[in-house]
Amino acid sequence: MMNLPSFFFKYRSYTPIPLILILLYQADPVVPWLLIGLGLVLLGEGIRFWAILYAGGATRTRNVGAESLVTAGPYGYMRNPLYLGNILIYAGVVFIAGGPWMWQMLVITIGFFTWQYSQIITLEEDTLSGIFGAAYAEYRANVPRIIPRFRPWRKPDHAEVERRSVRQALKPEKSTLINIGIILVLITAKWFYLQM
Repeated sequence: MMNLPSFFFKYRSYTPIPLILILLYQADPVVPWLLIGLGLVLLGEGIRFWAILYAGGATRTRNVGAESLVTAGPYGYMRNPLYLGNILIYAGVVFIAGGPWMWQMLVITIGFFTWQYSQIITLEEDTLSGIFGAAYAEYRANVPRIIPRFRPWRKPDHAEVERRSVRQALKPEKSTLINIGIILVLITAKWFYLQM
């Protein structure tokens, strides 16, 4: 039987769908919030892309685990930059959508993703502890889960992971970029409909 963290990990690409549908239904973009939202989406995607430059396509897997312990790039500041990026993207989408329930939806969205990712992170931490043992324990003790450090942590004897090219990073991130584009197009279409 699948437990809650495993369920959220396996279906993490689908769990946002109900929130997105509600945001689309109530969307009524307003310029000041729209600009803030676009800024958050760009910041979140920037963090995600930076993380993928170091972790690569392994982030898109349906299996918990990793071939190597990545501590370079954003992973020297926080252990879960992809999840922070996602929270910022979805918060940005809430601001872009606007609407009468924008503030309530912001609280629900941030609350839901914080809870979901806490479940997933617990599963990942248990798995990575089993794979990397003392090296992961040291990393975990020095780098926070999701709120970044001011300066990156670097273990002196740890080999630096080779950074991927932009082209190599774009490939696994393509579906995220397409999804963001579709959501923005749908919100824009709703806005044009409301203007008619």
